[in-house]
Amino acid sequence: MLTLYGSTTSPYVRRLRIWLANTQHRYVDVQIYEKADREQMVLKNPTMKIPMLEDGEGKDALCIFDSRIIYRYLNAKFNDPALSWEQENQLTLIDSANDSLVQMFLLSKSGIQADEQQLFFKLQKERVNAVLVHLNELVAEGQFTSWNYPAVCLYSLIDWVEFRSLHNLKGLTELLAFHENNRQRIEVTATDPRK
Repeated sequence: MLTLYGSTTSPYVRRLRIWLANTQHRYVDVQIYEKADREQMVLKNPTMKIPMLEDGEGKDALCIFDSRIIYRYLNAKFNDPALSWEQENQLTLIDSANDSLVQMFLLSKSGIQADEQQLFFKLQKERVNAVLVHLNELVAEGQFTSWNYPAVCLYSLIDWVEFRSLHNLKGLTELLAFHENNRQRIEVTATDPRK
């Protein structure tokens, strides 16, 4: 039995929940900010990061960490085609923006105000801006027309940005249209963090 551990608000978890929509699995919602859940998580995953996938049960279960590695594992397990190098680059772009935004979000939740004069904050903002502009161009070129894993990841990123009000997407019309065109998919509405 596949068990996915995660948080309903995480964009990294959501991409896998969407991807696994038609695959039998169990989902365990982890309250990562609560000490008891973190203590339980560290027993299986010393990184204490979500998502985490467990394949099997008991002491023989295989635990896989990180959304990208989980996706690769699932691909191999179900004999799905590998991503092209272009798609791998798309994921790197999406993950780069996601990582920067998650760091900024966690700092904000910790009460640390962003100071764009400081190198850390300046670099994160520059990275997010550059990546989103580039992704907007890729959508305009038609590189996200199929509902494949990179498209699911892009949707999860854009929806999380909107959900958390993390970045002004005004002017990124292709990304906004992509988001609008996919928001009524059953697996998308079923995993909406607003519910």
